Amino acid sequence: MFKYETHLHTAEGSGCASASGAEQARRYKELGYDGIIVTDHFFNGNTAVTNYLNWEDRVNRYCKGYENAKAVGDEVGLKVFFGIEYSYFGADLLTYGVDKQWLLENENICDISFYQFADKVHKAGGILIHAHPFREADWYIHEIKLLPKWIDGVEVYNSGNSKEVYNDRAKWYAEQFGFVQTGGTDNHHLWVSSERISGIETEKELCSIEDYVEIVKDGNLKPIIPNERI
Repeated sequence: MFKYETHLHTAEGSGCASASGAEQARRYKELGYDGIIVTDHFFNGNTAVTNYLNWEDRVNRYCKGYENAKAVGDEVGLKVFFGIEYSYFGADLLTYGVDKQWLLENENICDISFYQFADKVHKAGGILIHAHPFREADWYIHEIKLLPKWIDGVEVYNSGNSKEVYNDRAKWYAEQFGFVQTGGTDNHHLWVSSERISGIETEKELCSIEDYVEIVKDGNLKPIIPNERI
């Protein structure tokens, strides 16, 4: 089985992360993972990128964590793919299948509604996975918002959840709607215990983010449930 981290942040792109893209890539290689997907907080979330720049400069800075991780990944033999964590009033959507060029070509992407964003992602061949849908955090999640008509899967295990019941509820949600189930560490820091690292396992080696989109659509994966439960 091949192992991939699907939910990971870098200090270059996420305002709440302390690990650089290069550091994250080296660590996951040491952990025996085959690849990672960098999903930094987008401009409508806790981004590390100022909004005072022009659009092209904002996108270039946002993608820096991914690019730094990929440079190291290419050196050490770790696949590194690009993703986005898009936020919508309490719902965080892991977005896969779009790239830097797509962002550059969609300068108004932060000005349109979530529903228009989701439609654009799907038309581009991408997918949306609802991350930690039942997480409670008063300081930044003010309500639980479910969007079953607009998503393609549910993250049923997230190592960043403070209570195990949040993962249990996510699994229930996925089962009720028949969604594919994924896992992710939501990793922001190097000090996260190796026993807490999550992600997904699949029998297929992934060579591109399009390969990940394909296995999600086919359901050919399973979440990694860490040994050290919350």
